[in-house]
Amino acid sequence: MLIQKLNDCDEFMAGDGTQLRELLHPDKQAVDLRYSLARATLPAGQTSALHSLTTSEVYYILSGVAEMHIDDETQLVQVGDAVYIPPNAKQFIYNCGQEPLIFICIVDPAWRKEDETIFQ
Repeated sequence: MLIQKLNDCDEFMAGDGTQLRELLHPDKQAVDLRYSLARATLPAGQTSALHSLTTSEVYYILSGVAEMHIDDETQLVQVGDAVYIPPNAKQFIYNCGQEPLIFICIVDPAWRKEDETIFQ
C-alpha cells in the first residue's frame, strides 16, 4: 500500500509560477499510473504564467475562487469545480479571491517538463 502524505512531499515552484507538491508520479514512485497528481497553491491576487501542455489536464478546486482562462474563454471557478484543460490549450489561472487558491492537478499522461511551454 502506498500512501503519500502531503507534508512529506517537497514543495517547489512550477514553471507556471504555482507552488506544487507532487503526490503521485509514475516516474517517482512504483505505481502503475498513466497520470500524475499534484496539489497546487497560488496566493491571493497572483496569476499563473500563460502556458500549455501537450497533454490533457484537470484542475479540481479545493479552496478559493479564481478566473480560469483557457484559450479565448474565461470562467469563474470555485470550491468543488473540476476544470478540463485540453491538450495544447493556452491557459492560466488568476486568483481573484482573498485567500490562497488551492487545487489538485491531474495530468494525463503524467507531467513531463518537455511537454510544457511557458509563454512570456
